[in-house]
Amino acid sequence: MHGLRTENRQMGAAGRRADGEKTMDLRFSDEDEAFRAEVRAFLAENLTEELRAAGRAATSAFSEKEWNIGWLKVLNARGWAAPHWPVEHGGTGWGVVRRYIFDTECAKAQTPHLSPMGLKMVSPVIMAFGRQDQKDFYLPRILSGEDYWCQGYSEPGSGSDLASLKCRAVSDGDDYVIDGTKIWTTQAQFANRMFALVRTDTSGKPQEGITFILIDMDTPGISIQPIITIAGDHEVNQVFFDGVRVPKANRIGKEGEGWTIAKYLLVHERGNAWGAGVRVALERLARVARETGAAEDEGFRRRLAEVSIALDALTVTEHRVMSAISQGAMMAAESSMLKTQGTELMQQVNELGLAALEYAGIPYAHHWTRPGANDAPMGPAEAPIMVAQYLNNRAMSIYAGTNEVQRNIMAKLALGL
Repeated sequence: MHGLRTENRQMGAAGRRADGEKTMDLRFSDEDEAFRAEVRAFLAENLTEELRAAGRAATSAFSEKEWNIGWLKVLNARGWAAPHWPVEHGGTGWGVVRRYIFDTECAKAQTPHLSPMGLKMVSPVIMAFGRQDQKDFYLPRILSGEDYWCQGYSEPGSGSDLASLKCRAVSDGDDYVIDGTKIWTTQAQFANRMFALVRTDTSGKPQEGITFILIDMDTPGISIQPIITIAGDHEVNQVFFDGVRVPKANRIGKEGEGWTIAKYLLVHERGNAWGAGVRVALERLARVARETGAAEDEGFRRRLAEVSIALDALTVTEHRVMSAISQGAMMAAESSMLKTQGTELMQQVNELGLAALEYAGIPYAHHWTRPGANDAPMGPAEAPIMVAQYLNNRAMSIYAGTNEVQRNIMAKLALGL
């Protein structure tokens, strides 16, 4: 994966071989390696055993609110809560390479997972489409953790076909009156804010009648019904709206512009660094396989090697995409590609985890995944986390647009089909 180091020593700088063909240097510069050392030192000093245990116990992309807010406050005190934000809004101003390094080192250290709803999803929308008063009000509250967000997109009949959503917002003076429901609303039970897509017009194309709006979850008429997952988690919910009055001042962008804003947000939702998290799971799998004896099986070792090779390829792809972004390229199909590769590879690691656990993966109690559980599971200590992650991560290839949808995006944007 290593190319020729160029004079400016920036990762991804283009070079040219003797035969004239362009090459790409995918190594990190000395400055970036110094930054990596700084991040590692910060994590070693500030990631308490309590926070580290919560991070190790995370069974999905979300940690419990108490742990992710606790870690958010630590990062915010250092000015590192929002690596993707520009400096003028309280962010770090880091380039894509340093953000990647930071995310990678946090994944390796197994920090609690910060909720992406505010920091990575609604905040870019507010910055790009919001009024100045909206930026001034919401962005500081996201950084501090005062506002905790959930996403109101999917409905019982509108998942991947989001343009078919029916949750209505009817104009009434200075307000919209919202009726309908949203489903699979992650951590709505903790959230005091929701960003939602609602239908404000039914007369034209479905995409043209959708509006993006911010909702205070304490507003009368909102009720939340828990949905308990197969892993025993209360992570998702169904949210009902019955005559909920929301000020039009809470709208982001123009009425009917929600579809454009939603597509903008989804690029941020899909554009994650997957490799480091998969590698942490793969290393844990290898340890457990040695403990249970699965590593002695030739067929298992072959499958483990195949996943390891695919992970190396994913890491190189992430570096290549970073290199292109750092030189000003726009990535659309690539974010879909990384989402597809990363989620499917993690699912393969999870499946191998169950194979390695064998019978120890059968007994399962949800409380075993909680930090501080006072009774021990059968088999390897990490068995409950691995089982819960297998169950939870079935959704990885569905959320943020199913992987089938991602392949359609890649076929259209990358292949011109």
